[in-house]
Amino acid sequence: MKLRAGMKFPAVSVASIHGKRVAIPDSAVRYVHLQFRRFAGCPVCNFHLHGLKLRFADVQAAGIREVAVFHSSREEMLKYQAQLPFDCIADPGKELYRKCGVEASLLAPLHPAVLWAGFRGVLATGRFYKKAENGIFGLPADFLIGPGGEVVAAHYGAHAYDNWNADYLLGLTADLGRNALISASSVST
Repeated sequence: MKLRAGMKFPAVSVASIHGKRVAIPDSAVRYVHLQFRRFAGCPVCNFHLHGLKLRFADVQAAGIREVAVFHSSREEMLKYQAQLPFDCIADPGKELYRKCGVEASLLAPLHPAVLWAGFRGVLATGRFYKKAENGIFGLPADFLIGPGGEVVAAHYGAHAYDNWNADYLLGLTADLGRNALISASSVST
């Protein structure tokens, strides 16, 4: 089942690759940005996460908790995601993927944007993967989840690099904040 804005997120509590408990939803933050990526060594995914790492202070300041899920083992993820400043979740059995309706496609790695991002990812990290746990055909997905568990926004990628970047995420939360202010002021008049 695909999640859509307005639906209730199926609450989970999972361990990060560093052993920290991660509860989604999280009542301690304004939003959780739950993103699903492909395999741990994916140069496209790691290029995307590098961009989020660079903007992590902005994302945190907006009240967003960043959580990235990969369909790789914890051991494999520690080779690639251990240095990231946000929570990363290993889901080699793809349980969270199924729960959230995140799929795969034979066309996922073939879009020109994917090839370009993969090239830039290899340049940025200086590494190319040796192992693609659970394959290269996974599609990304992004969910913005409120503290009460409501899915505020959802996006299922059409190819491996079709995901929210930091600018889009920050713009989305700013728009949500403006809409809440407009709604509150219209109620009070």
